[in-house]
Amino acid sequence: MGYARTFEEFASRVRDKQVVVGILGLGYVGIPLALSVARSELKVIGFDVLEDRVEELNAGRSPIKHISQDDIAGLRSAGFEATTDFSRAAECDALIICVPTPLNEYREPDLSYVVATMDTISPHLREGQLLSLESTTWPGTTKEVLLPYVEQAGLSVGENFFLVYSPEREDPGNASFETRTIPKVAGGHTAQCLKAAEALYGCFIDRVVAVSSTEAAEMVKLLENIHRSINIGLANEMKILADAMGLDIFEVIDAAKTKPFGFTAYYPGPGIGGHCIPIDPFYLTWKAREYGLHTRFIELAGEINASMPQYVVDKTVKALNACGKSLNGAKVLALGIAYKRDVDDMRESPSVFVMERLRDWGADVHYSDPNVPVFPEMREHSFDLRSVDLSPEVVAGYDAVILLTDHRGVDYEMIRQNAQLFVDTRGKFRGDAAVIRA
Repeated sequence: MGYARTFEEFASRVRDKQVVVGILGLGYVGIPLALSVARSELKVIGFDVLEDRVEELNAGRSPIKHISQDDIAGLRSAGFEATTDFSRAAECDALIICVPTPLNEYREPDLSYVVATMDTISPHLREGQLLSLESTTWPGTTKEVLLPYVEQAGLSVGENFFLVYSPEREDPGNASFETRTIPKVAGGHTAQCLKAAEALYGCFIDRVVAVSSTEAAEMVKLLENIHRSINIGLANEMKILADAMGLDIFEVIDAAKTKPFGFTAYYPGPGIGGHCIPIDPFYLTWKAREYGLHTRFIELAGEINASMPQYVVDKTVKALNACGKSLNGAKVLALGIAYKRDVDDMRESPSVFVMERLRDWGADVHYSDPNVPVFPEMREHSFDLRSVDLSPEVVAGYDAVILLTDHRGVDYEMIRQNAQLFVDTRGKFRGDAAVIRA
């Protein structure tokens, strides 16, 4: 059937369901995207550098808790295949990059995964392809980093090649939304690039929201997560103040949210985690320096949120002292260590920072999390631990239990009744004078 050479030919191939979509990066973003694309009857090839991940998917097994084995089996039966052979990018009419964009040790953007992906696929770029970056990054990345690869390949963006930025908006564990039903923001390098993006994404996303440029689309994603970071920072600061005043911040927030306008409820916790909120705001902070600007709100919220694990530890220390115990030598159980409820994702989890501080101060630290049976290998954190099975006798054996992530399906009442000391960072037991709020 050949390849498209123009926008009209590309759009025609999309309408006829003849395009092959390549998804580069098969993680918490790439796999749900592959599911949505495959369900629209487009062929999908998944690319990843992890051989174990590729073998697992090709065997029909799900590597992610909230994505079922049946989902992966359905993906495979629809013709999906995963591969580590990036030369097969040439087979794809659309290439969608879903690789991590973390921060380096200096809290500056680390685009090494994006650059490595482009280095690998650049020899296989061809006429008629659409290249879309979904990884979160600073405004200008698509133009400054991806465009040169396309131009070096001798391709004309907007004429015989289409360059797009369309930020991922996944919310792992949220059963109310799936990839298809979450509106998709897209910006093209040219008007024709945007039209190509609307044609492609419109096949497997219910609503495509067009913006004027790739830079605008990049800024949209950052604004979404900065909004959350700042408001969570405010909630965390209010929690500290309310606690000093002897007030229950969860009661205050629940009452405030009854106002039908002008207020959105954000809740405090032991910090913030995941691949977005702790990281993405600092992409804009870094870029702002180029313009001589200081993003004070972003940085202040980051400082407050980053301080919360220490606040939890301080509250635990004081509570143990009140019982005549020292943290040094105390046996402490971290309850829930994934970064949010009902997922198995450990990236930037505040629970890990709490555990490290407890360990550094001499505590004997253990954890229980039904979604994380074995503490995973992490770039910056190391614990040789397995999840503890809970019973009244096991719980009673700990000097303190700290609720950090409130997964559903856990018998919190049993834990509360048997814990010598229960520290609650999630407002699970409101109004219980025996529970330490942190």
